[in-house]
Amino acid sequence: MRKISLLGATGSIGTQTLDVIRTHREEFQLIAMSVGYNLALAEQIIHEFQPEVVSVIEKEAKEQLTLRVPSHVKIVYGKEGLLEVATHKNSDVLVNAIIGSVGLIPTLEAIKQKKTIAIANKETLVTAGHLVMKSAKDYGVQVLPIDSEHSAILQCLQSGEKKEISRLILTASGGSFRDKKRYELANVTVEEALKHPNWSMGAKITIDSATMMNKGLEVIEAHWLFDVPYEQIDVLLHRESMIHSMVEFTDKSVIAQLGTPDMRVPIQYALTYPKRLPLPITKSLQLWEIGALHFEKMDFNRFKCLQYAYEAGRIGGTMPTVLNAANEAAVKFFLKGKISFLTIEQMLEQALNRHQPLEQPSLDTIQLVDKETREFVNSLLS
Repeated sequence: MRKISLLGATGSIGTQTLDVIRTHREEFQLIAMSVGYNLALAEQIIHEFQPEVVSVIEKEAKEQLTLRVPSHVKIVYGKEGLLEVATHKNSDVLVNAIIGSVGLIPTLEAIKQKKTIAIANKETLVTAGHLVMKSAKDYGVQVLPIDSEHSAILQCLQSGEKKEISRLILTASGGSFRDKKRYELANVTVEEALKHPNWSMGAKITIDSATMMNKGLEVIEAHWLFDVPYEQIDVLLHRESMIHSMVEFTDKSVIAQLGTPDMRVPIQYALTYPKRLPLPITKSLQLWEIGALHFEKMDFNRFKCLQYAYEAGRIGGTMPTVLNAANEAAVKFFLKGKISFLTIEQMLEQALNRHQPLEQPSLDTIQLVDKETREFVNSLLS
């Protein structure tokens, strides 16, 4: 039985991870978890799965939840609470499904405890991929992707050796505005941006999908996860989200991983890798129902955030940290209705242009640059 610490249990990836655990109770046990502000859902999860430790964001939430759950469940809070969940002595797998750079330190600490890392938190690898992967190597820890695209690549790579890779091909749905021209984006609303055509995801990642920053972050992730240079990572627009990604090998064979758009498939694969279990709660792919699959070359002028991500990744050092921090701050402003959709790009560009990158940054440097970048973006609003 694999015993799981789950960061972000009430979010989209978190609840689907619980679906997988629920489906295979003889294989998985939830030992510890962190939750956001949805205390009602957190209470339901606690009563069903009986974790030993639960972390909430604030002290007030801890006091509320303590009164509503069994006394043997320990409730903690804040950054220290996240660390307690991530490093719980009785778990052997950390599923990192929280949003934002707050997931970085818990991941590094879990690696030191030699826990397998199943990661859906893009920001951890984007801001500190060199630290995470070196630490994982030093401690002999596997870092397994939960993102559908990276899971697809992991599965495709079973067909060959690393030295035989020619290209990694990440597929992108195009997001909420894939059919709009740039001039049509000036006045789009938050509500329109949150209507993803293929996936049901959290607000921040859905906006990132619309700007294509999500795919840019995935390119940087792929670079670190699979140790492949950016020149060998391509992005392809694929509206149906049926082919989740592909790998081209040196003999020009292309291996693709297909499936219905259901995140529980890559979640379960990360928890069972390299083996598989049945997943009766998802649908089989019936290609005849789809009829056709469509592909388009990615337009970097249309999706400028993807261009910025490639540039930041190639420069390296602290540049991806700036990219991620500026994006998080700008997206937060957009979701609150304080800036327009295209202003997200403009804030990113300004933050990147002003920064002088530092090579091989330490954790302290990364955290400092992250903080300074957010302050800069906040100053642009005022």
